[in-house]
Amino acid sequence: MTMRLPEVVKKYLAAAGGFGKFVSIASMGIPPDETERVFDFLDEDYHISRFFHFRNAAAAGADAPIVINGFQQTHISIDPEIQTIL
Repeated sequence: MTMRLPEVVKKYLAAAGGFGKFVSIASMGIPPDETERVFDFLDEDYHISRFFHFRNAAAAGADAPIVINGFQQTHISIDPEIQTIL
């Protein structure tokens, strides 16, 4: 079963401590294969993806990038306005 949006947001908030902060995708504690599958799906939905901001900050010693819809990403920030669709 695929993780739902409220669960993803809950994991993000636990890792980031609040909305609008970039956090390592790996720090959300979702297995890499599931992370790719979940974020691929969520990123394809405009009503959800407009609240997500990905960044590829790969550097020496950084977490391995996750491929989301063909692009390598290491960090995510979620806008607080996502609460309007939860």
